[in-house]
Amino acid sequence: MRNERIRYLIVPGWHGSDDAHWQSHWQRALPNAARVQQQDWITPQHNDWVAELDREIRREPGRVVLIAHSLGCITVASWAARADRRALAQVAGALLVAPADVERETCHEALRNFAPIAAQSLPFPAVLVGSDNDAACSPQRALILGRAWGSETVILPSAGHINVKSGHGAWESGYRHLYRLQYLIDQQSRQRA
Repeated sequence: MRNERIRYLIVPGWHGSDDAHWQSHWQRALPNAARVQQQDWITPQHNDWVAELDREIRREPGRVVLIAHSLGCITVASWAARADRRALAQVAGALLVAPADVERETCHEALRNFAPIAAQSLPFPAVLVGSDNDAACSPQRALILGRAWGSETVILPSAGHINVKSGHGAWESGYRHLYRLQYLIDQQSRQRA
């Protein structure tokens, strides 16, 4: 996945992604990768997170691929529902990993201001990767979100929240989902040409 024309923008979830998290590994491994730095990782505010994502996307000189995890996925969906055409055109696609279902009854109070989850179809190719045992999002909910967002959806067996705690440090096997996203982006580009 060494595409020098595309920038990769890492969109972490609640508490950010520490150095051992796969998003941090990928940021170091992928060319032209940057990260959204939220002002408050502990008590996230929906509007602030969406605004910061918007600033980061607009700051990029070219197209970006968003690589989001957990609450970052919800932030991407919210941003896409609000963004103008110019900003949306800058996003080539999105990899949405282990979205946090902020509408579930057991959702932490600090995340509830991100509800309701934007349910509009994303205007760019997307791949959603969920898990059949993620406490933050059931596989049924992941499939519902995937349909709402118009994304290709994959449910991994026994992958938890797809983070360090669930044994996904560098998560090298996850690159196959990024490759799949790149294929969908390329396919869309060919169709538009």
